[in-house]
Amino acid sequence: MALPKRRTPKAKRGSRRSHDKIQIPNLVPDRATGGWKVSHTAGGIRDRKGRLVDDEIENQNSGN
Repeated sequence: MALPKRRTPKAKRGSRRSHDKIQIPNLVPDRATGGWKVSHTAGGIRDRKGRLVDDEIENQNSGN
């Protein structure tokens, strides 16, 4: 079994672990719903242009 030849210093261990923290997601106000959403996402049941996805499905089904 492989073992380290020397003990790792606290500073080196801390530097390596400095990016392991949990980050808070970037929330922005959603103009369509008035709530909050994750940045750069459509949010809720909307497509990338902000249109409701359920309305499009209903319009396609009623056209048949």
